[in-house]
Amino acid sequence: MHYDAMAQEALRGVVKSALKRAASEGLPGAHHFYITFKTDAPGVSGPSDLLAKYPDEMTIVLQHQYWDLAPGETFFSVTLQFSGQPKRLSVPYSAVTRFYDPSVQFLLQFEAPPATPAEAKPAETPETSPEPPTGEDGSKIVSLDQFRKK
Repeated sequence: MHYDAMAQEALRGVVKSALKRAASEGLPGAHHFYITFKTDAPGVSGPSDLLAKYPDEMTIVLQHQYWDLAPGETFFSVTLQFSGQPKRLSVPYSAVTRFYDPSVQFLLQFEAPPATPAEAKPAETPETSPEPPTGEDGSKIVSLDQFRKK
């Protein structure tokens, strides 16, 4: 039945719904999102110089300075500033590995999607991106491990 895959798809629907709400109504109160995704996942697009800095994974923050958030059915696009320059990213929901709203300590974690072939990856080393807490601080974590047999 592939329950793991169904559960991941359903939980990614939470990410899509949160982004759709943020796009249409704005982020209420102190809500903001840390979204981590695999930059080498199929369908991820953005400026090549930016993706070369993060050849494996990138975390973006949607809080104050983001524009043109466009959540679709299978991916979202957003413009963010990097080194003072606006850059547009498009990320399939399937590439998202982590979604965190620190204002309410809500965290979703997903299995990483398969990478694109190694020859398509940029060769530079990634810079460190901010990592939200993993739950030791009492944050709410929803993980697919809950749904798996032990």
